[in-house]
Amino acid sequence: MKILLLGRSGQVGWELARALAPLGEVVALDSRSTDHCGDLSRPADVAATVHALRPQVVVNAAAHTAVDKAESEPELARVLNATAVGALAQAATDVGAWMVHYSTDYVFAGDGTSPWREDDPVGPVNVYGRTKLEGEELLRQHCAQHLLFRVSWVYAARGGNFARTMLRLARERERLTVIEDQYGVPTSAELIADTTAHAIRAAWAKPELAGTYHLAPAGETTWHAYACHVIEQARAKGWGADFKVQAVDAVPTSGFPTPAKRPNNSRLDTTRLRERFGLHMPPWQDGVQRLLREMHP
Repeated sequence: MKILLLGRSGQVGWELARALAPLGEVVALDSRSTDHCGDLSRPADVAATVHALRPQVVVNAAAHTAVDKAESEPELARVLNATAVGALAQAATDVGAWMVHYSTDYVFAGDGTSPWREDDPVGPVNVYGRTKLEGEELLRQHCAQHLLFRVSWVYAARGGNFARTMLRLARERERLTVIEDQYGVPTSAELIADTTAHAIRAAWAKPELAGTYHLAPAGETTWHAYACHVIEQARAKGWGADFKVQAVDAVPTSGFPTPAKRPNNSRLDTTRLRERFGLHMPPWQDGVQRLLREMHP
């Protein structure tokens, strides 16, 4: 099996390059690649890459993910998150390939308290969510053989992440303020990549598994509870000798105004994924524990 991976330098792409390797030959590209075009700002050229390489699977882990910045550059966000996805999907169909793509809970309105199911009504509240939703629609329109995974609160040990930021601030400040009214599930890039590899293998044998799935660990939390958990775990491991932090104050979303509106409810129901692929999704705390072990020297 030949797999074309786009977005190799991102958090999820980096883990995918590892997780997909046992399935076959992986050609991994990003926007700086020179041998073939992996730049989603050039939709026709990335489609030409698919035609030239003729992979059996196209995995697109590239996107415009700067949520606030998307508000001021909606056209670029639309090209990366929608137009290029449609071009890739059509090219995948042209060469008889499957396409794997990632979307977000931001396609929903973000209200309520129940975890979002795949068939719930959509209603994005910002540019990022609207462009990701358009990308979903183009994928379904142009490539029937697809796996679409909606994810949220993605992190990885590689690069910046919320836990690293909280630990740094714990060393710099006596009081922290963290949002308490946004609910979701911290999801590791590692879990996303490993689940993707499993799903590709299963769908290759059972094409009827094509469709949209929500991918997240078990449980839920808030940004405030997440921050407290990270700091408590660091202290339990004996890493807090240089911490200055004495209190972590909970504040509402209104306390941190941003250009893009954020959803209060980012919970995702993973029943369909677990039942159709026979998967067990571990508690979110397991992934954070692993993250902390990887981050600490």
